[in-house]
Amino acid sequence: MSEPTISTILIIDDDAEIRYSLSRVLGSRGYVVEEAGSGEAGVARIKAGPAPAVVFMDIRMGGMSGIEALQHIRSASPKQIVVLMTAFGTAQTAIEAMKYGAFDYIMKPFTAEKVLAITESALKAQADMRSVSDYKPALNTDDYKEGIVGASPVMQDVFKTIGQVTASDVTVMITGESGTGKELVARSIWKHSHRSTKPFIAVNCAAIPDNLIESELFGHEKGSFTGATGQRIGKFELCDGGTIFLDEIGDMALATQTKILRVLQQGEIQRVGGTETIRVDARIIAATNKDLEAMVKAKTFREDLYYRLNVVRIKMPPLRERVDDIPQILDFCLQNLVKSKKARVGKLSPAALNVLMQHTWPGNVRELENVIYRSAVIAQGDAILVKDLPTELREAVAAQPSAGASDHACAPDALPQLAAAVDDGGAGAAPMTLAQALDLVYAELAKGTAPILPQVEHELFERAKRAEGDDPARLAARLGLTKPAVKKRLEEHGS
Repeated sequence: MSEPTISTILIIDDDAEIRYSLSRVLGSRGYVVEEAGSGEAGVARIKAGPAPAVVFMDIRMGGMSGIEALQHIRSASPKQIVVLMTAFGTAQTAIEAMKYGAFDYIMKPFTAEKVLAITESALKAQADMRSVSDYKPALNTDDYKEGIVGASPVMQDVFKTIGQVTASDVTVMITGESGTGKELVARSIWKHSHRSTKPFIAVNCAAIPDNLIESELFGHEKGSFTGATGQRIGKFELCDGGTIFLDEIGDMALATQTKILRVLQQGEIQRVGGTETIRVDARIIAATNKDLEAMVKAKTFREDLYYRLNVVRIKMPPLRERVDDIPQILDFCLQNLVKSKKARVGKLSPAALNVLMQHTWPGNVRELENVIYRSAVIAQGDAILVKDLPTELREAVAAQPSAGASDHACAPDALPQLAAAVDDGGAGAAPMTLAQALDLVYAELAKGTAPILPQVEHELFERAKRAEGDDPARLAARLGLTKPAVKKRLEEHGS
């Protein structure tokens, strides 16, 4: 077994007492400590190599300032971890420190505990960075052209249906929770249809007041209402020959629903305040996150319109039902951010991926995109680490009980680590190999302190259900069981 590597810490400060104090604190924990009495000397030491694990550097020094030295260090060694020290905790100090890539900054006077905590955090970040060195995207760039990604069975069904409806002008209803990508599906249908050379117009029905939506959709004539100073062409006319996407159609007023029905039945509209009947040829794709069947029963949505819209339905699954797609979605988001120059970070550490795989994602793909964008902007290296993820997300994941904990007693540490290994699917993102994870579980089993085998079986079955639903045939194929065995387990699990 190789000996553990002793980390080198470089202290850059023109105050000898500060250097002495830090050297004693860090040296007491076994770190190799080097010193530099100026920014110039510190930069020269780093350029000469080998690079220290962590640099502690004062901001205000005679000669080259800490901010200037930081820029030189980042230029010479972009991955170098630098902690700035200051006695002046101003807004400008904090902003400039983070702007130029400092890992953190510490206020003087500081305690030994604070110094050691920051050092340990920096070394952990460095280790996470090393684990990203062989990171490879889940898919090639060409695989992301559609803007919709996912290899899960539920998403493959979505892709198949998209392909089936593109050959005709059939009306499509897309359902699903907010943030699942309903507009992306609509755009994909339009892109592959014979109408792709004509306009695609998306209208968010929930964002337009009831008194304005008719004008927005059908246009209006001059003087038809207060403020109508001229004629306006509506979305349906503008979309003639193309595809109109009516998002959140469940929020549309009954009066407007009637006019949408007329468009579907007769292909005709009238501008608000007008008498002329105008023929339009626009394919309608609708979407909603509401239960339209319940709204029909409550008479808040027209039954005849519902059946006109619901010719072909595409149900977008929530992200929690296709967790295995998260690595692909992350790759897609990061590639887009780098391509659009909104961020320079195009990688993700295995530990960060593990956290993201455990989150329940109530906001679905939209929430995931926002999290990854925020984290990519915050990240100081060339990869997103756990520390770069939003605090509230990390706290939410940490507070989650182990899957199935209410049904089975289990070892608290073994199963989540096994789950992380299984989730990897060979993509190289897990913190351990499957064999290592199984060794861990076997060790817990050998202790005889908890019935872990039922918990492992339960976890695997629940994950298969999230991927395949309650279909016994698909579950049997996924788990390598017979259909009767699957049906028995479904009964046991209350499905």
